[in-house]
Amino acid sequence: MSDERDRGESADGDDSDLTHVDEEGNVQMVDVGAKPDSRRRAVARGTIHLSASTVRAIRDDEIGKGDVLATARIGAIQAVKHTWETIPMCHQIPITNVDTEFEVADESVTLSVTVGTTGKTGCEMEALEGVTTGLNVVWDMVKAAEKDDDGQYPGTRISDVEVVTKEKETLD
Repeated sequence: MSDERDRGESADGDDSDLTHVDEEGNVQMVDVGAKPDSRRRAVARGTIHLSASTVRAIRDDEIGKGDVLATARIGAIQAVKHTWETIPMCHQIPITNVDTEFEVADESVTLSVTVGTTGKTGCEMEALEGVTTGLNVVWDMVKAAEKDDDGQYPGTRISDVEVVTKEKETLD
């Protein structure tokens, strides 16, 4: 990592004066007070890999704990709204919209979370929190179906969690 990145600058030079440490190296929250308000949007996604029989049970609403995707959607939205409480240096931001989309394949469920805000800082951490929590909710809802005879989860895993896009439009 370059010295510029160590001081908090992004690879493209955006937010070049921002840093999460002070001159003594103490962790601090970035002061975004002087930044202009922007309309921002971030999309994140991730996938949970499951057995084919578990995915069929999700599709057929045969999981004993209830509607897996509806519950995961609620969990994802709650996580987005509470990101500032779980990521130490995240600002509490006004969430203007959260969209969730599930793609159910033969042996996986992919969740995409789109977050919108208008403010001084981005919302990609909120989108990532939505994805990871939503997928953890799926796991929690289906864990009885996924356990092997030893109580383990040999084929269950969450992967490919990423920020797909982030957009910023400065307001006049």
